[in-house]
Amino acid sequence: MSDVFELVRHGREFRAAGDPSRAARFLAEAAEAVPTDRSVLTELALAHFQSASLGNAERVLRSLLDLDPSDGYARLLLGRTLSRQSRHTEALPELRLAAALTGDPDVHAEVARVEARV
Repeated sequence: MSDVFELVRHGREFRAAGDPSRAARFLAEAAEAVPTDRSVLTELALAHFQSASLGNAERVLRSLLDLDPSDGYARLLLGRTLSRQSRHTEALPELRLAAALTGDPDVHAEVARVEARV
């Protein structure tokens, strides 16, 4: 398990340093070792999103939501991932669920922004 901890630590360091692609490599290895660890999957999804590897981000986020459908942050990030691919119609339900789950005014603003594009 300490190997996983080190992989995640390196992944976080590279994300923080502005190198999400390299971070994703470490985090993907960690996710292979602990495929149901939601914190590792969240870090991996963020790295993929930040590196514009949107198909990979979507895949990881859908796995996260299979593990916990009530994860408001995963729904928000999935909505943003879909929106970033101009898949606004698909993004909207995810963002609306995220807004309902989190109650965050910024998420509600994201919903309004995407609604304007649909």
